Amino acid sequence: MASPILDAPEREQARQHALIDDLRSLPAEAMWAEFKENVADPEMIGKLISALSNAARLADQHFAYVVWGVRDGDHAVTGTTFEPSAAKHKNQPLDFWLSKCLQPSVAFCFKSMDYQGQRLVLLEIPAAATSPVEFERTAYVRVGSATPRLSDHPERQKLLWSKLQSFAWETGLAAQFLTGDEVLARLDHTSYFDLTAQPLPDNRAGIFDKLRADRLIEADVGGKWNITNLGAILFAKNLHDFSTSLARKAVRFVSYEGSNRATTVTHRRDGQKGYANGFKGLTDYIHTLLPNNEHIGTAFREEQPLYPAIAIRELIANALIHQDMTITGTAPLIELFKDRLEITNPGQPLVKPDRFLDSPPRSRNEALASLMRRMRLCEEQGTGIDKVLASAELHQLPPPDFREEDTSVRASLFAPRRFAEMTQDERVRACYQHAALRYVSGDRMTNASLRERLGIAEGNASQASAVIKLALNERLIRPGDPERPRAGYVPYWA
Repeated sequence: MASPILDAPEREQARQHALIDDLRSLPAEAMWAEFKENVADPEMIGKLISALSNAARLADQHFAYVVWGVRDGDHAVTGTTFEPSAAKHKNQPLDFWLSKCLQPSVAFCFKSMDYQGQRLVLLEIPAAATSPVEFERTAYVRVGSATPRLSDHPERQKLLWSKLQSFAWETGLAAQFLTGDEVLARLDHTSYFDLTAQPLPDNRAGIFDKLRADRLIEADVGGKWNITNLGAILFAKNLHDFSTSLARKAVRFVSYEGSNRATTVTHRRDGQKGYANGFKGLTDYIHTLLPNNEHIGTAFREEQPLYPAIAIRELIANALIHQDMTITGTAPLIELFKDRLEITNPGQPLVKPDRFLDSPPRSRNEALASLMRRMRLCEEQGTGIDKVLASAELHQLPPPDFREEDTSVRASLFAPRRFAEMTQDERVRACYQHAALRYVSGDRMTNASLRERLGIAEGNASQASAVIKLALNERLIRPGDPERPRAGYVPYWA
C-alpha cells in the first residue's frame, strides 16, 4: 500500500515525532543529543549549542539536538514548561541574544510540539561547518555529560579541525524525510545507472543500496530517506523540486545576436535537470546553435562546428566541477556571442589560470568531480585543459583565454581569425600555450611549430620570431637549452 502524501506541516510533524523516537532510543554515550525537563538557563543553552554543534561534526552528524520534556537517564516523556518564544535574557529575546553570542553564526531553531500527550521543545543545532562554534568567544565540546572548553581537550580539537577541513557542500542535505517513492520521483535513477554503466537492479532495495553507496541519498529517521546535495545537483529531475538556493545552481545559457551583452538575446535556456542527467541535452542544444567553420585539412576542406565539441564539453564540465558551491545566488553561466563562447563559474580559482594546463587538478567538490569522471562526462584527471588547447590549435582558433573575474573564473573560446587579425596579446598567449602544450607532450616549441600553430607561411618566419621575442620579454617562455638557442623553447615554469 502506497504511503499517504503529506503536506509540508504534516511532513514536519511526522519527522519530528520520528526524530524524538530515534533520539530517545540513543545510547547514553551519544554526544550530540541532550535531554532536559525544565532547566533552561540561557548561559547553559549557549554553551550547549557550541558543545553539541562541535560534537555533531566529530560524530559525522548533520545536526545535534536538545530535547526539553524528556528525562535524562531513562528518556521517559515528562513534558516541559519551557517556552523559548517567551524567554528573555538581558532584556533581549532568548534566540536573538544567543545568536549574538555564537561565532560563527549558527542557524539553530527551537520547535515546540505535542508528543504522546505531552508538550516538548526541540532545539535543532547544525553541525559545525567551517570552524569550531564558540559561545562568548570560547569553543566547547561534550565529554560524557560534561561541557568543557574545547581547548582543554587538544586531541578532540585536532580531530575536529580535521573533520572540518574535509567537510564538503556535497554532503549537505537537499531534502529530508522522504519515502522511497518520493526519492525516485525526484531523482533520475535510471540515468545514474546508465551513466555509471551499472545494471539496473531488479528490486528497490538494490537501487537504494547503490544510490546510498555513492552518497546520493542517506537514511533518515522513521525509515525515511534524505537526498544529499550531491544527489540533487547531479540527478534531479527538476532542481526546482528542491530549495531555491539549490535551484539557482542550475546551468544558464544565453545567446546574443552581437559581440556584447547589450545586443539582442536570441536564445535563453535556464537548466532544470541535474548536471549529470542534463549534460548531454545541454551540450546538444548548444551545438545546434553553432554555425559551421570551414576546416582545411591536409587534403580537403570540411565543414565543422565553429567550436570543437571536446573543448565545449571540457570547459562546461570544469565549470561545474570547480565552482564554489557555497556562493549563493549564482550559477555556471554559458554565453554565446557572435565572435566567442564564454563559460563562467562562481568561485576564485584554486590555481593560477595560466597554470591550468600543468598544475595537478584541485577541486572544491571532490565527490562531484569523481562521479563526473566515472560517468565520462569529462576527461581523466589532469587532461581536460590539454584537450581544450589542442583542439583550439587543430581547428585554427585563436588561443582560449582563462581569467579571474571578481569572484569567478571565465573561460573563453574565440571564433576563427587569421594571424593578421589577432591582437598582440592573443599572439603572445598562443605562443605560451603552444609552448606549454608541447612541453607536457614531451617536446619543445620551435619557430616552425609556432608558424604551423599560427598559420604563418614558411617564408614569413620573422613574424613567428617576433612573437617569440615578445613572449620571452614577458617571461612566459624561456630557451629550453641556453647553450643551444635553436633547441626550442619551453614555458617559464618548466
